[in-house]
Amino acid sequence: MTIGILLIAHAPLASALRECVMHVFPDADHGVLALDVQPTVDPEKTLDEARNLMRQLGTKQVLVMTDIYGATPCNVAQKLVEGLDSQLVAGVNLPMAIKAVTYRNESLDGLVMRALAGATQCIMQVAVSSPLHLAKENQ
Repeated sequence: MTIGILLIAHAPLASALRECVMHVFPDADHGVLALDVQPTVDPEKTLDEARNLMRQLGTKQVLVMTDIYGATPCNVAQKLVEGLDSQLVAGVNLPMAIKAVTYRNESLDGLVMRALAGATQCIMQVAVSSPLHLAKENQ
């Protein structure tokens, strides 16, 4: 069974993440949806929109990913998944979203673990060489 994925984040992050995921997985179009939370929209209206998107996914299990724990998107998502066979993960980034779509056919618990691993394992400091103009000045 394929698990639905719903991205809920401050506008325009959710749509931007979805667009990036669709670049890699164009076949996941109907299984990955996004809700951009607007600052002027009442959270109850946002919750209604989120419920509509959950219905559109058409799956019993959904992984909901939000941007910041404790912010409006996450608070809405907590109400959304309450009592459902779904999971919520906060702190979404592109590697997490890509990993989630990659493994959306696994169990929901396994998918959560894969998404969390994708998010954290892709955070690293990257060594870069000196910019060219600084290298010339130091010669």
